[in-house]
Amino acid sequence: MVTYVWVEIVMLSNLAHQPAHGYELRQRVEQSLGTTLSNNSLYPTLRRFTEAGAVTRTPQAQQGRPTRHVYEVTPVGLEMLHDMLAELPDELAADQTEFSARLAQFDRLTVAERLVVLDARDRALLARAARLDELITTVAPDSWARVVLDEGLRRSHAELRWLETLRVRAASPLGGLT
Repeated sequence: MVTYVWVEIVMLSNLAHQPAHGYELRQRVEQSLGTTLSNNSLYPTLRRFTEAGAVTRTPQAQQGRPTRHVYEVTPVGLEMLHDMLAELPDELAADQTEFSARLAQFDRLTVAERLVVLDARDRALLARAARLDELITTVAPDSWARVVLDEGLRRSHAELRWLETLRVRAASPLGGLT
C-alpha cells in the first residue's frame, strides 16, 4: 500500500507560514489545493504531528464557545517538511499531486534537492510513456482506447518538455524566480 505524503506537506507548509486552528488550517489547505480535506484526514495527521514534536497544540479559550487549539510548526516540523520535500520516492513520483506539492515548495530546497525531485518525476513519466507505447500496439488505430492512449502519451511528452524548462529554473540558487 502506498502512503501519500502530499497532505502532510501541504499542512506543514501552511503551518510554517502561519499558525492556525484546525478549521482555519483546513480552509487554507483546501484553498491552496482546490480540493476538500476531511476532518478524518486533518485531525489524525495533526495528532501524529503533535506526537512527533512537529507541531505544538495550544488551547485558546473563546468566550461562549468551546476551546479551540492552535497548531504551530516547530523546528522539528520544519526539518520534517524539508525531508518530505527533498525526497520523491519512485512509488509516488508518478502521482501528479505528490509532485506538485513538492514543486510548489522548491524555494525551500537546494539546487541539488530540486534536481533529485525532478529526476524522479522524469523517470516516472518516461516509464509511463514506455508503457503507453506498448499498450498502443495492442489496440485498433480507430478505437476509443487508442484515443485515450494517444492523449496519455501526448500529455506525458508535454510534461517531459515542461520538466526540462523547470530543470533550468531549478538549477538557479534562487529557483530562477528573480
